Parts: sequence; structure tokens; C-alpha cells
Amino acid sequence: MDKVFISTGALLGMPNGRNYRLLEDVAKRLDCDGFEFMVYGSWYPKIDELIKTVKGYKLNIPVIHCKKSLSELIAGGKVWFEDGQYKKYTYTPDEDEDNYKNAIEDFKINLRVAKEFGADRMVFHLWNGLISDKNIGLNIKRFGVFKEMAEKAGISLMVENVICNQNTPLYDLNEVYKSYPDVKFVYDTKMAEFHGETLDLFKPEWDWMLKDGHIRHLHINDYGGGLRDFNNLKVLPIGKGHVDFDAFFEKLSGYGYTGDYTIESTAFSKEREGIDFDMLNECIDNLRKLTDKYIK
Repeated sequence: MDKVFISTGALLGMPNGRNYRLLEDVAKRLDCDGFEFMVYGSWYPKIDELIKTVKGYKLNIPVIHCKKSLSELIAGGKVWFEDGQYKKYTYTPDEDEDNYKNAIEDFKINLRVAKEFGADRMVFHLWNGLISDKNIGLNIKRFGVFKEMAEKAGISLMVENVICNQNTPLYDLNEVYKSYPDVKFVYDTKMAEFHGETLDLFKPEWDWMLKDGHIRHLHINDYGGGLRDFNNLKVLPIGKGHVDFDAFFEKLSGYGYTGDYTIESTAFSKEREGIDFDMLNECIDNLRKLTDKYIK
């Protein structure tokens, strides 16, 4: 454990056509211990080719990040923004059931990628998009199906503390725990900072997540916006925002955390392959300095 991974979502995006074939060369230029592989729905029609190609690179991919919008299909409704206000339309029972079935089929593809790559963890956005956690009770109820599917495959399905429209991430994670006492989480510093919760994790009312081993993985990212600032959602490199990483890791050191870390800092640039390798390697170095100083 205690490995540093790079999210492929930071490397493969719209600027370079989400070209997964870049990974063969990319891996040689990054000083990381492996990758957290982000799944995109646009890859589904060529998923067999993708799996064969990426497996041929023999990369270490212990973590899969499920397609982010998957959870929107289980939320029982959709939300859009109009004239400065959130508008909500609740699906009919038939529409909702169809979406739920589609979400299960969608997840099967993500799960297949995880099994083919030999991953033992999957990151799951239980709430996402404009609808976010507005129907969190329904999302939590349906989460059990996905959790069971993953566990049968020997994979831990980790719920991430993604940004919310209704509550806060820590509140929603606690609600998930009430229904699934053995649930595992991935904690993201950028998502937490967005809600002003980065150091709240260590308060007595929340630190059970670390004490009892529910947090299995950490996303270490910086954030430069204000409280719940939806206009500043960019994932920044370590040290380029206002997350107090020294305070975070100093407090983390008291909990015996032995899990791994993923860096998701957006790395698209005008360099070769459109990726800022220097920035990512600097992030890796900065993260290792933090773990060496406080954790090891």
C-alpha cells in the first residue's frame, strides 16, 4: 500500500480525443506507481479493443473509476438549470425503471474493465451532475445492487465524497454508512475543500471513517475556488490552491492510514501528446514528500 497513482482522467480527455493508446508512452514518462483508470461511456462501442490494447501495455491498474454519470441513471429524476433556477422533472415509473436497468448494464461494463485489468477497487459517484444528491435516499437504496455485484467479483466499491447540491459529502457518506455498515469510501481533498470539509474529517463526529477503516483510498488534489463555488471546479496541482496539505497529512498521521493515493490534477497542455508531464511529476514528488514527512 501507500502507492501514488495518476488518474487517466487527468491525461485522457477531450483535448487529445481520449486516446487511450497514448498510455503506453505516457506511463514511461511518469514517476508513479500505477494508474487509476477512468472509464468513459464513449469507449463502450470499442470496449473489447480498449481492454485488449491497454492490457498489452502491462500497466499497474489497481483502481478503476466508474463512469461519473452512471449514478444519474439511478436518481429517479433529472434536473436542469434554467433562468437562474434549478428545474426538476421526475421520471414516470416506467422511465425510472428503464434508467435503473440501464445503470446496471452500464455498471457491468465498468466492472468488466476492472476485472480484466486486475483492479481490486472501484471509485463510484453515488450522486453526480445537476441532480446530485437531491434524491439521495433512492440512490442509497439502489447502491446495494452495485455493491453486491462488485463484491461478488472480489472488488471493493468505494463511494467518493463528491460535491453536493443538497447536503454535504460527509453527511451523505454517513447516510450511506447507516444502510451499509461495511461500506468503503474514497476521500478527495478537492471535493472536501469545495464544501469547507477538508479538516472536518478529523473531528470526533466524522473520524470514525478513518478509525474504523472505511476510507480505503485518498484523492489528493488542490482547489482554488470559494465555498461551494461551482464556477471554479478545476482540479489543481498540489500547492496551486488553498488546501492545507501539511495540516491534513499531520492529522492523518495519527490514524494509521495505510491506503494508497491518486492524483487527478488536470494535465492537458500544448506539450507533446498534450500532457504536462512536468507538472504531474512535480505533484507526485510533492505527495511523496508529504507522506515521507508525516505518514512513514
